Amino acid sequence: MSAFRLAAAQFPVSEPRTWDEVETLLSRWVAEAADEGARLLVFPEYAAMSLAALFDEATRDDLNLQVIALQTLRERYVDLHRRLSRTHGVYLLAGSFPWTLDDGRTVNRAWLCAPTGNADFQDKQIMTRFERESWQISGAPTLKVFDTAHGRIAVNLCYDCEFPLLARAQAEAGAELILVPSCTDTPAGYHRVRVGCQARALENQCIVVQSPLVGEAPWSAAVDVNVGAAGVFGPPDRGFPDDGVLALGTMNRAQWLYADIDLAAVAAVRRDGQVFNHRHWPEQVTVPAARPHPL
Repeated sequence: MSAFRLAAAQFPVSEPRTWDEVETLLSRWVAEAADEGARLLVFPEYAAMSLAALFDEATRDDLNLQVIALQTLRERYVDLHRRLSRTHGVYLLAGSFPWTLDDGRTVNRAWLCAPTGNADFQDKQIMTRFERESWQISGAPTLKVFDTAHGRIAVNLCYDCEFPLLARAQAEAGAELILVPSCTDTPAGYHRVRVGCQARALENQCIVVQSPLVGEAPWSAAVDVNVGAAGVFGPPDRGFPDDGVLALGTMNRAQWLYADIDLAAVAAVRRDGQVFNHRHWPEQVTVPAARPHPL
């Protein structure tokens, strides 16, 4: 099914007081997108951090205590998204979660849930300075692509999309669609991710979807300020808009952004687009090392 509707969330941070509030909010958002015909739903990076509001004030104020406490909710969180995927017959990328591994390291993990009830995850590869220095979140070495009824999908979590070789490896493994859940606290951060998304769409001749966290949560030590707009980007080539922008949300507004896409257009532009991919040119199969030369 190469043609389908996708929905990228400009999802607001919140301050739930009970788990029932969490379920009610997510259920409403998923039902709304499904009712609009979306078959793939994308939630932002660190959307799960709103769950820290369920804990006491001391936990809210401490990043490390938040991560420890959140581990008590992680299976429940994934199960909720799996159930919503099955109920509405949609693929759903859950908001990413700080997931502590058996060896004690914590990674930034996003679960992709299928209508069958199956789920798999992509961990963030490259940490921002905040994650690395203030939060002790670790990168993970495994890069995946997921075979779905709507084509082969990859995930780049926020900062990852700013490093071209990650998306290139996924595209060379067949990815036609790259999902980029993001969490940025300044307009500059948002634009870095957006520029990365558009560049990855251009160079890999694929569709890239950005889904940002938005809004303010003064109570949170992790997601206190969040800015951005959802976007769906393709290569500026045959079958796509001249600027490559398929859809763009309103900055900082809580909303779903919808886009009707056809991955057959990706296959067509990879086959005979105006701008061939690097693999079409033998001199670019192996990139020579750059060496300094005195002048």
